[in-house]
Amino acid sequence: MTTSFNPRVVQEDRFPRERRRSPHSSAYVLYWRQKQLLVLRFPQGETAKQLHPLCCLSVSSDPFQIAERLKRSPVRLVRVDSSLDEADIRVWADACEAANKAIHLRLPTAAQLPQSNHLWWLKRLLDWGIAALMVILLSPVILTIIVLMRLYTPGPLFFQQWRVGQRGKLFRVMKFRTMAVNAEQHHHQVMAGQAKNCLHKREDDPRITPLGRWLRRYSLDELPQLFNVLRGEMSLVGPRPWALYDAVRIRPDMRSRLNALPGITGAWQVEARSTLLDLDSVNRRDLEYLRNWSFSGDLKILLRTVPKVLSGFGAY
Repeated sequence: MTTSFNPRVVQEDRFPRERRRSPHSSAYVLYWRQKQLLVLRFPQGETAKQLHPLCCLSVSSDPFQIAERLKRSPVRLVRVDSSLDEADIRVWADACEAANKAIHLRLPTAAQLPQSNHLWWLKRLLDWGIAALMVILLSPVILTIIVLMRLYTPGPLFFQQWRVGQRGKLFRVMKFRTMAVNAEQHHHQVMAGQAKNCLHKREDDPRITPLGRWLRRYSLDELPQLFNVLRGEMSLVGPRPWALYDAVRIRPDMRSRLNALPGITGAWQVEARSTLLDLDSVNRRDLEYLRNWSFSGDLKILLRTVPKVLSGFGAY
């Protein structure tokens, strides 16, 4: 893919102080063709010297300024390399959202469910139908949660976070907020003691509110994801939708797994959930699910989800 683009811009990264990870700046090489923009990490050493200086233009990496440039450009789709840092990807995602441009991670083409199969379309129809029915049936529960949150956890009702969806498309997952306001700013500080290859989950996470802990125990915080299903961003059953801080740590030979349509529940959720937090092990289970996908298998996972949710299995 990179060979079909012509290099135009080198972008220097000058994050606002609260976003900086170090005193050193990052840089990207941008390529575009046919209304698509590809964002790559700026090469180092001899490779960087081969870039012609007339092809380089330094621009700010402030997401608002990037958004303004994207609004004035014919670009319709932005692809960011999956080797970029989490903060870099988030800057581009925020900018694309502000400019109303689609953004995808650049990934190997593999590990997708068979979308030409008639059973796939039946799966998607059931996704939309069941999700709509659940929103209606569970509306009293949803309204009760909203009232409780207004009483006991003042602040935003919903928590939205960038996740990796089908074909690497980034979307904002919706959940009821279960943590203190601005908890994301302290994420890496709280998870600093986690093992290198462990999912960023802690049972004793100090950011979780008392009401939030109860919502998590019975997966009630995930009810707003039904709207992600209705928007076509998720399925009822599928692999875990990876957050950026987990997605960037996936081994290169497993990144094709990020092409799949994620689900609210899945094989990992009903078999292991928080009892299995090794990143590679979870990805291997997801790849196994994708290789052996069947419509009947999804129905079995849905049926197994109900008792797991009611028992609070592996939830925190």
